[in-house]
Amino acid sequence: MRKIAIINQKGGTGKTTTAVNLGSGLAREGYRTVLVDIDPQGSLATWFGSDYEHSLYDLLVEGEAPEECVVQVRENLYLLPSDKTAAQAEKILTGKTSRETVLRRELSDLSGYDMVILDCPPSLSLLNQNALIYAQSAYLPVSMDYLALVGIKNLLDNIRQINDILDHNIELSLVIPTFYDKRTNASKEIYDTLKRHFDSKVARPIRTNVRLSESASYNKTIFEYAPNSHGAEDYSTLVERVIENGKE
Repeated sequence: MRKIAIINQKGGTGKTTTAVNLGSGLAREGYRTVLVDIDPQGSLATWFGSDYEHSLYDLLVEGEAPEECVVQVRENLYLLPSDKTAAQAEKILTGKTSRETVLRRELSDLSGYDMVILDCPPSLSLLNQNALIYAQSAYLPVSMDYLALVGIKNLLDNIRQINDILDHNIELSLVIPTFYDKRTNASKEIYDTLKRHFDSKVARPIRTNVRLSESASYNKTIFEYAPNSHGAEDYSTLVERVIENGKE
């Protein structure tokens, strides 16, 4: 079971869009995939219009079994939802011992899936630390503005500290350029910067595409809403890349 944290400390980089469409694309290829929403904003449940009884709070605080918190949203695609109660869960966990590994312990019985994709909030929070300690790989969406580059070093430092202090081995496996517009100098320059620093870890860019933002308001993935769009094409390419990476 591959465990992937989609994370960037900056907001507005396309983390949730990437989680939804990467997860959906993998599910369409036959991979049983569960999306775990780590963000108290609860964007994944909103995106899919999902009803649920139990959430991340119940898993982390009440000790609810993972299978009781997971709901199916599409064929082969499942969701462990979050909402504003996750912020309260974080406050409660702060007072506990081994607070950074609660998610790993509570998800230790999760089985029957090929992929676990964690949608992380834009912060250096305890919830994010839990996600990084549970995951095997970190995927970093980077929007094509200069401020998005600022937090990369801090995130890499955080990953190194987690690996050193807690004897973990998560690594930055993929950098995903988002909101890419080949007509602008900023997109070209930031993409070139990413290629210089991360080389083969840089995925093909996700181009700016209004269909991607529209799809959420219809509770659809890009493959359902606009299957012939640039957004669907780019996320299909990303899905292929992730599948190939898993074969290495």
